[in-house]
Amino acid sequence: MTELDHLLYLHEEIMLLVLRDEQGTIEFGAWYNQALGAAVLSELLIADRITIDEGKKHLVNLLSDRPMGDPVIDECLEKIATAKRRASATNWVSRFGNLKQLKHRVAQGLCQKNILRADEDKVLLLFKRRIYPEINPAPERQLIERLHQAIFTEEEPDDVRTVVLVSLANACDLLKYTFDKKQLKGRAKRIEQLSNGDVIGSAAKEAIQALQAAVIAAATVPVMVSH
Repeated sequence: MTELDHLLYLHEEIMLLVLRDEQGTIEFGAWYNQALGAAVLSELLIADRITIDEGKKHLVNLLSDRPMGDPVIDECLEKIATAKRRASATNWVSRFGNLKQLKHRVAQGLCQKNILRADEDKVLLLFKRRIYPEINPAPERQLIERLHQAIFTEEEPDDVRTVVLVSLANACDLLKYTFDKKQLKGRAKRIEQLSNGDVIGSAAKEAIQALQAAVIAAATVPVMVSH
């Protein structure tokens, strides 16, 4: 059992945003590895397993190595707990994004929750690939509604998770796969406020700003995409 009372983890929500619902494939050009890595780091922050220094290096500090019940998150937590020395948030985003078979592991977790279905198809009638069509659209619809309310209204988001998700999706340029680009452009100021943590408490704001810096910095570090 997980200690969380919500249905999905942030990395699972990121996966739903970048998957084509019917085809079960990643949107072409989606920069999702860093987003998945940053989402895992965010979960550890929200769950008080780690903190991030406010200094320039944004070093990650371990608070607790108690497992959270998700295989991907727990593997990442163990990596932090067993590391010989502290590393920056940027470094951990890249390491987590490079976990072997990360995309498939996250998708399989969604299959276990009966949201996706694992399947195979062929590319150019020659090469097999694993695909994950959506079979239960309700969780993604709820996710998009949360994002829509946060971005397209002036209401304060109900929870920090939505703010973190907007920040991660914006930093990794993933919002365009869900919302119209022109509409997003018209809400640029609102998205910036959310991404900077200006609509939530100071502690969460510091965490979001550290994560955003880590994601942007990780963009300069090559990330090997797992197929």
